[in-house]
Amino acid sequence: MMQRTVVLIKPDGVKRGIVGEIISRFEKVGLKIVSAKLVWVEKTLVGKHYKDDDAYSKIVGERTLENYQKYGLDPKEKLGTTDPIGIGKLVRNWNMEFMTSGPLFAMILEGSGAIALVRKMIGHTYPAEAIPGTIRGDYSLESAYQANSEGRTIRNLVHASGNEEEAEFERKLWFKEKDIYTY
Repeated sequence: MMQRTVVLIKPDGVKRGIVGEIISRFEKVGLKIVSAKLVWVEKTLVGKHYKDDDAYSKIVGERTLENYQKYGLDPKEKLGTTDPIGIGKLVRNWNMEFMTSGPLFAMILEGSGAIALVRKMIGHTYPAEAIPGTIRGDYSLESAYQANSEGRTIRNLVHASGNEEEAEFERKLWFKEKDIYTY
């Protein structure tokens, strides 16, 4: 099934100069770039990407609390709260700060089963847990512990749409139809 997916090479990947390496991996498996741009985004756009939604904030907050417990960190001391929704909103703000800290490279990739394939290629959300051979596993050693203990988002190089609905939403958010090519 032919699909399109949005991939964002985040500011850490751009600053490190590995955009070409990352793109090369996608092209080598047969994915096609149908739109691409380098952009330094405003918080309003990133705020739409990371929706201000209590249900999503709760999931992010619970995952963050699990990491704090796993690493023996006190969320109340570090974050000022143990409320999952409040923590999720804090993480959203960290993500927004990070994504606006420098330029990012946005692209739409097209190919058979592109959404799942790209997710598999980028690896685990936490680079320290990503297996070798994935983008995050090969180009980063950032851990949840490191990010949590420093009170910031995890720098994991790449974002990729998680499913068809998300890919469609992100395509409309990040790209104009006239800038997407069929060839």
